[in-house]
Amino acid sequence: MTDKTAQAEKTAQAATAERYVLGLRDVDETWVAAVGGKGAQLGGVSRIEGVRVPDGFCVTTDAYRRVLAQAPSVGDLIDRLSRLEPDDREGARGLSAEIRRGIEGIAIPAGIAAAVTRALARLGERDGYAVRSSATAEDLPSASFAGQQDTYLNVVGAAEILRHISRCWASLFTERAVAYRRQNGIDHRTVHMAVVVQRMVAPHAAGVLFTADPVTGDRRSATIDAGFGLGEALVSGQVDPDVFTVRDGEVVARTIAAKRRALHAQPAGGTREAAVDARRREEPALTDEQAVRLVRLGRRIEAHFGRPQDIEWCLVDDGFQIVQSRPVTTLFPVPEADDEENHVYVSVGHQQMMTDPMKPLGISVWQSTAMVPMLEAGGRLFVDVTRRLAAPASRAALLDLVGKGDPLVRDALETVLGHDGFVPTLPDAPPAGPPPGAAPPAPPAPIETDPAIVSGLIERSQESLAALEREIRTKSGPALFAFLLEAFEEHKRVLGDPLSMRAIMAGMEATWWLNDKLLDWLGEKNAADTLTLSAPDNITSEMGLALLDVADVIRPLPEVMEFLRSVEPAEGPAEDTSFLDELAKLSGGTAARQAIETYLDRYGMRCVGEIDITRPRWRERPATLVPVILDNVRNFEPGAAERRFEEGRAKAREKEQDVLARLRALPGGDDKAAETKRMIDRVRTFIGYREYPKYGIISRYFVYKRALSAEADRLVRAGVIPEREDVFYLTFEEFHDAVRTHQVDERLIQRRKDAFRSYHALTTPRVLTSDGEAVMGSYGRDDVPDGALTGLPVSAGTVEGRARVVLDMADADLEAGDILVTTFTDPSWSPLFVGIAGLVTEVGGLMTHGAVIAREYGLPAVVGVAHATRLIRDGQRVRVHGTDGYVEILT
Repeated sequence: MTDKTAQAEKTAQAATAERYVLGLRDVDETWVAAVGGKGAQLGGVSRIEGVRVPDGFCVTTDAYRRVLAQAPSVGDLIDRLSRLEPDDREGARGLSAEIRRGIEGIAIPAGIAAAVTRALARLGERDGYAVRSSATAEDLPSASFAGQQDTYLNVVGAAEILRHISRCWASLFTERAVAYRRQNGIDHRTVHMAVVVQRMVAPHAAGVLFTADPVTGDRRSATIDAGFGLGEALVSGQVDPDVFTVRDGEVVARTIAAKRRALHAQPAGGTREAAVDARRREEPALTDEQAVRLVRLGRRIEAHFGRPQDIEWCLVDDGFQIVQSRPVTTLFPVPEADDEENHVYVSVGHQQMMTDPMKPLGISVWQSTAMVPMLEAGGRLFVDVTRRLAAPASRAALLDLVGKGDPLVRDALETVLGHDGFVPTLPDAPPAGPPPGAAPPAPPAPIETDPAIVSGLIERSQESLAALEREIRTKSGPALFAFLLEAFEEHKRVLGDPLSMRAIMAGMEATWWLNDKLLDWLGEKNAADTLTLSAPDNITSEMGLALLDVADVIRPLPEVMEFLRSVEPAEGPAEDTSFLDELAKLSGGTAARQAIETYLDRYGMRCVGEIDITRPRWRERPATLVPVILDNVRNFEPGAAERRFEEGRAKAREKEQDVLARLRALPGGDDKAAETKRMIDRVRTFIGYREYPKYGIISRYFVYKRALSAEADRLVRAGVIPEREDVFYLTFEEFHDAVRTHQVDERLIQRRKDAFRSYHALTTPRVLTSDGEAVMGSYGRDDVPDGALTGLPVSAGTVEGRARVVLDMADADLEAGDILVTTFTDPSWSPLFVGIAGLVTEVGGLMTHGAVIAREYGLPAVVGVAHATRLIRDGQRVRVHGTDGYVEILT
């Protein structure tokens, strides 16, 4: 062989080795595609000054792809796995096992084996190594995949290491990894496996460090789990750890466990579990000084990656070595602030009955039309209430207001106020008054109990909406966005109309007055619930009853009924009105279509999660209403809407007469009765209007959305974006820029899509602090029977029935007498309320939409029941105590 040939062969071997094997210190966190999440994170950690990582290398995803290319049949099996229906668990289990067997049966190509052997020779081929899976969908900001693939400890010898590399490749298709990807919407065909081969260390102690409290989310508190020997026993839950909490550079809490067993590496390979000497079992695995030092290292790693980390560490000769670092994906993100001060944020979603994540366009439009500044975190919106909490008078007013609506929010705020010094005490702001020497302004006159006020407000709202519809028709391109900015200001003017605010507050205050006084005078809880039945001008309760009228048209049409039973609600965000076109071809279909169209003309702008402008509206996806229409046909007789309304009105009149008669029999009863009559008239005049401003907002939103959708279609036709819905992942300002420049950052859209998908796994806290503490609040009640679920009573009465756990309105299948159990109900759920006997939700307050409509329909309801949809199984019998605020599970 000539020197030239030999040199060429060496160059080829080096290129092959670099393709299949990369040193840990040759990669960083940007190399996920080549070395997977674990390898990339470790490479990044190894570059941080002062942080030690055991030596090692990565077998790249190119090696994995090369191996799979040798067995096309395995690729076919992965294709089949990707095409399975989401609920086909048996099929997934069988295919996963077949894929694993196929991968482990593939011989490792000589070039890959040689590259691994050379890397081992450089490090020490007789040493023990950890062989660890590192998938491209692993240790990511949106999904950690912790424990989903396999790790093998203290593997000795090149042949054994190669065998375990194959096992790591195969572990990409463990049942748990496959299920996790399916749950997170990740295509199996897009994920590839690298393997980290890392020198074993023999630690005195090992464990896990969370640089933020994994339970509360507090970013200032770090938590350490520590045990003797290797950390694998601790991570897998085989032994109880010591637990240290470190805050601001000192250990503030510690729990020392009785550590009876420890895992150690064996000289010939593998690991063994051994008993801990009885004299050492209750010794701490770390000293306080070591715990503080470890957290300092963790803070350095956290700063490098820019987010809290879950770090696996080993203590060797009083020095720490890091063997893994991944982002903590379960923490709720914190809104960005432009200062270093403490902040307290209250969830907007809990007030608006929509705690699901919103897309960027939806967030930015809501921010642009809201009456107060709102901040985004985790796809949700929050209001900063720090300044109001800091001053005594505004603090008391805020706590009183939120406490009446949702006691859990008040409790959460009081929990934060209990943290010494977190919210500073500031003086109350001086009242805004007239210039010196000027006469003080007269206080606003009390609003009269006059139905003409409500009809006038509704008329003005309708006129503003009609003007918006006329003026927007001629606007397109950049001119549309300029027009919408002006429209948003008109939107806020209508929403902030002082008379409208006073009308809403008049209804709410009259409700509170009646409940407080009648409890005091008559000992009757929630008396206003019956007094507000069938109150006039409630657009949301009218919406539910109107769908009963649609059912009346459809009920006598057998061909239409048969067709509707076959209709499947469309999936995804795209419009689909095809079923209406098909309906018109049937006998009686024209009348049925006209009834549905009439309903959509008035209510078609509504949908579940309607505060997010990107959500598909009923007008865009009318098939969403079909299950509810069919339930109404099945569960009601003709004319039910009018009867329901009149029955409610009669019950309210009867309740009024009863209450007034009982009051007159009390000392000073005539005065009490007269004042109560005035408040009953007041609540019936104004409480229905409580629902109208939201209807006006959503009506305007649909006008905005149609105009913006037309712009998105133009971008699609111009080849700027592939799909209309891509603009949902842009803010309003970014959408405007795209229309002006005909340019869009496709990578930004993809990152936003990935982030939005990950946000669904997060639970929205009622209150969030700038330290990251997520506070849900508690009721602190002791008057609830053992085993019952505590909530907030919002609509009086007690009812027993079958629980129907419904997470999507389109999946509802309700019978008369069922009790609806769901996460939250915004106004779009109201059509379901006419056919149920009671309501239980996880989110809600006394004056939120679901509570108002439950009272309108006379449904016993308990809201704010934590984890109701998990604790109550579909089909169980439950008893809802709407007067006292708890739910009993009977079977």
